[in-house]
Amino acid sequence: MSTVVDAVNQLLNFPESIEKLVFPSRSNEGSENRGSIPVDILDTQKDYIFYMDVPGLSKSDIQVTVEDKNTLVIRSNGKRKREESEEEGCKYVRMERKPPHKLMRKFRLPDDSNVSAITAKYENGVLTVTVEKLPPPPKSKTVEVAIS
Repeated sequence: MSTVVDAVNQLLNFPESIEKLVFPSRSNEGSENRGSIPVDILDTQKDYIFYMDVPGLSKSDIQVTVEDKNTLVIRSNGKRKREESEEEGCKYVRMERKPPHKLMRKFRLPDDSNVSAITAKYENGVLTVTVEKLPPPPKSKTVEVAIS
């Protein structure tokens, strides 16, 4: 009976295993080692908004740049300071919070992105980068010409 249950469990977990192979960035396992920043991207009528979780960093540790005219790059040197005790003889008994590794993400921006109008805000461990969209090109005007 247990072999049947094991077989069913493997079948039920099969799509999850395939997803980890095809989309490794969606898997949380090993994400600390890769230095990947989790991101949500919102496409609104006026702009693209990127939300990234970067807890434990100050805004001076984060760099937002545009390279090659349309590639948004978000970097961090990954340094976090430990709280030091002023008392002698004090030491950490347990250290579970790991300092973040060097982080970097690159995003190819769509053609309608206005790279000269990008803003970034860092608040409560969340970096929000807003990329304004260019206005849509004017619609072509059809003019009827009389034939003589």
